[in-house]
Amino acid sequence: MVLFDDVSAVTASSSRSATPPPFLSSNTTDTSATARPALRRNNTLKIERYVGQQPITISRDMSPTLPEHDVCPPTFPLASASRQKPRKWPLTFRFIKGAIHHVIIIPVALHGLFTTLVVYLDQNRGYGMGLPSSIVPSLSIVVGLMLVFRNSSSYERYWGGRTGLQTIVTTVRNLTRSFLICGPNESEADRLETERVVRCLVAILFAVKNYLRGNWGIAGYDPAYADLVPQGLKGHEAEGLGLPFELCFVIERYIKRGVVRGAFQAPQSAMLTGQVNCLVQAFGTMETIKLTPIPVCHQIHQKQVLALYCCVLPFCLVNDLGWWSIPVIVLVCFTLYGIEGIGEELEDPFGEDKNDIRMDDVIQDVRREILVLIEGFKKGNEVYYQGQDGIVE
Repeated sequence: MVLFDDVSAVTASSSRSATPPPFLSSNTTDTSATARPALRRNNTLKIERYVGQQPITISRDMSPTLPEHDVCPPTFPLASASRQKPRKWPLTFRFIKGAIHHVIIIPVALHGLFTTLVVYLDQNRGYGMGLPSSIVPSLSIVVGLMLVFRNSSSYERYWGGRTGLQTIVTTVRNLTRSFLICGPNESEADRLETERVVRCLVAILFAVKNYLRGNWGIAGYDPAYADLVPQGLKGHEAEGLGLPFELCFVIERYIKRGVVRGAFQAPQSAMLTGQVNCLVQAFGTMETIKLTPIPVCHQIHQKQVLALYCCVLPFCLVNDLGWWSIPVIVLVCFTLYGIEGIGEELEDPFGEDKNDIRMDDVIQDVRREILVLIEGFKKGNEVYYQGQDGIVE
């Protein structure tokens, strides 16, 4: 949150929206409970943000290089991806947002009803439903091993997806730096092409996100990057060609043109081509995660073993606990099915759920920083764009 000399208020967004927080004029009433004013006095810019649950303040006194933008709303690096609403309640009392209760409530309720039936027949009808409790340990080992494997493999997929996205982000940053500084930028036409290619790099991020979410068709792409895709590009997704891979051809052609023009020497062009290869490889890794779910035989057997364990457990506890078996079984089922539900939730991390990778926010942050570099490149007023042959005058 930022304030300027006119004491305009900024409302910290409490959602995961990828857009920057809205700026309110000085005569606008701020009704947000999370708004906390900060002031800029004596040419000092202060930005308040949350890291986890701890509020911190970034000011120009702490960081003299904190940029001032004349036209764009002030922000800070990773403004969207690091945004987190302060929690009013501990996570222990959260049952809706981000929780998996909606996934497990039906099996837990069914096992609770089954346990009630077993206890009723044993206690009220005298059928003697009890079994030796020695059965429980042997089944517990199998259930525990299967749940551990399920969750470890699911989180490995989640972490692999996040690592792949960060690899693409890093590659886009590296290629942007090389193109803006070392590209063939002698004439105005060359500079326009460099700008177009750098925008195409950002478009690759959006294309990867839409590809993994199954949002096909270039005509329906996100308006946030409508000006990033090269004009005239029709796309061939209806013919089976993915847009991220197709956009990489635009980047490779620019590198080849830079070699012909003498802007890129052989070692540098090889390095740039390697960066493009790295981008495609990271995209392929994310595509593998998307298209390779946990084998169905493992899912079937795990669910059957878990259901069998929770069905046998009431017979082993009814003699010792009686009617108390019902809440105990419900608690055990809640725990075990919750662990299994977490594995299902993390298996495909590229969606838009609360527990998925925040792809929209990460990409929006990269888009914002690349557009700032492009604006400086167009004006040529930054120190790293001035001078001859990279030497500042």
